[in-house]
Amino acid sequence: MRLDTLSALNAERAARRPALIVTDPEDGGQRLVRAAAIDADPLAPLLRERLRTGKSGLGEGPDGRSVFVAVHAPPVRLVVIGAVHISQALVPLAAQLDLDLTVIDPRTAFASPERFPGVRLIAAWPDEALRDIGPLDAYTAVAALTHDPKIDDPALIAALRADCAYIGALGSRKTHARRAERLREAGFDEAAIGRIHAPIGLDIGAVSPAEIALSILAQLVATLRKDRLKGRDAADAGR
Repeated sequence: MRLDTLSALNAERAARRPALIVTDPEDGGQRLVRAAAIDADPLAPLLRERLRTGKSGLGEGPDGRSVFVAVHAPPVRLVVIGAVHISQALVPLAAQLDLDLTVIDPRTAFASPERFPGVRLIAAWPDEALRDIGPLDAYTAVAALTHDPKIDDPALIAALRADCAYIGALGSRKTHARRAERLREAGFDEAAIGRIHAPIGLDIGAVSPAEIALSILAQLVATLRKDRLKGRDAADAGR
């Protein structure tokens, strides 16, 4: 890889922006395509598909020539608001999914290394903690689990403004109705508020913290893969 291409790729990585490296197997020529430039690229359909699936591989351009597309996407970051029992159950499951996990809770009695060994733990209010971990983005998932509006709401507001990939909040439908009213007062419309999965998690009848953690991560994965699921459903409907 040429030095200028590698430097450009490293800049995209540092900014947590996805990029693709297109290589011509015949002559070894390479070029970098930033995510924002995909639509204007002659290989746009192929590049969009590769980025959607997150898988590198060979493909065919409009001229029939083979190209190799290497996908470089940032790891999905899971920010959990609340160092609660559900969060403790999330830790080993998130590790299995290669999620970059951070737990935030200003309550030091909950946010202790003893309860969360080996986890990035920030004992601070979300407004402060989210500044410390860097800007939220489309490769970030936020799960608000404290039931405390003073802690959950600032994180949800930041997640909505950042257009995060997944946003979920613990609480009953009645609790979420009150939450939605507060978010309307903060200036969010129904479409934005509708992006919050609440009650959080897939409806699998979860009761224990471990079951709720499983339902949350299952919903997160389903949300991240929604385009692929839609494609599968459309294919099934055509049979």
